[in-house]
Amino acid sequence: MPQKAVKCAIYRGGTSRGIFFCKEDLPQDEQAMKNIFYQAIDVYNHSQIDGLGAATSHTSKVVVVGKPTKAGADVNYTFYQMGIGQELADADGTCGNLMSAVGQFAINEGLVAVEAAETMKKIIIYDTNIDKLIEEYVPVLDGKAKTSGDYHMKGVIAPGAKICMDIIKPGGSKTGKSLPLGSLTTVQGQGKAYQLSFVDIVNPLVLVDIRELGYQGNEALNVLSEDQVFMEHIKYLRNQAVVAVGWAENNAKASQVSPIIPRLAVLAPPMDYISTSGQQIKAQDVDIVGKLLSFNKMHRTFAASGLYCLAASCLLNGTVANRLARRLDTSIEQCVRIGHPDGVVEVRVQLDRAGDVLHVGMDRTARLIMRGEVFVAAH
Repeated sequence: MPQKAVKCAIYRGGTSRGIFFCKEDLPQDEQAMKNIFYQAIDVYNHSQIDGLGAATSHTSKVVVVGKPTKAGADVNYTFYQMGIGQELADADGTCGNLMSAVGQFAINEGLVAVEAAETMKKIIIYDTNIDKLIEEYVPVLDGKAKTSGDYHMKGVIAPGAKICMDIIKPGGSKTGKSLPLGSLTTVQGQGKAYQLSFVDIVNPLVLVDIRELGYQGNEALNVLSEDQVFMEHIKYLRNQAVVAVGWAENNAKASQVSPIIPRLAVLAPPMDYISTSGQQIKAQDVDIVGKLLSFNKMHRTFAASGLYCLAASCLLNGTVANRLARRLDTSIEQCVRIGHPDGVVEVRVQLDRAGDVLHVGMDRTARLIMRGEVFVAAH
């Protein structure tokens, strides 16, 4: 079967990596477009040996950037979480890491003009997955996105140019409300009732106090992953929350809902623990401790979209996160320090006067890894 070439680029954004396409280089037919994604990543093999994926959830990703369809935006950004061993291109949620590379891509591909004298370019990105605007400040040099710099981002060894991002009014992307079930809701678990928080900020997240599940919160990630009873229980609770919010009729159907939304996080108050890389994390250096269930596995760090949601939840009165987190001043912008399995991440959060979230933000680095053509079957 003959092959055809499709223009693309590979970027790292934050702690994720993905294939970036210009919308104008893709077919208008959605299925034809997804067929390109499937082959480019290789969703068919668990090893992804026949494509550009790397058999992990944080590298099996596709981004499409195009002309803006929202007033005030410079470009559109659409994210697809790709399957590993299954034909999946899920656009229900966004990627909080790869959005940091959208500005670089837009500049490098000429979608956004940059003056030669500019050193910082403000770009307004319309995230079509969550119907939100993102303000992104991208360092530039000689009219192109700058990659080198001295900013050290957790999870990436080499320093880079600091990209500042803020998602504006991030609440209610999927349900219309930041707290569609209120601060707390009660669901029936396996053997007893549990109080959860369903928080819809950037990507929806279900929050559970890990102590209700028999752990303290400072356990090594593999201890939780290898406890099959625990793993099945948190999957069950996630599905119960999906039913409670009205996305599925029962637990069985809830398991068929998007693997991206909602994810579930098990939380604990600030405490000492050892990171997966052997670093001693002290209780005084974090405001909350969390671990994330992602694609039915414990995430090695914590998805950026989940970090945004968890940080905001720490300031929203009465949520599970708010009850466990260190007390923070909600009248001013806060930098919430989240302790995850491999370290500490800081997330900016500002509430509005009504007590909802005005913006959430993080600083990231990104870089262009390669640009060229990916070859796919010419159907």
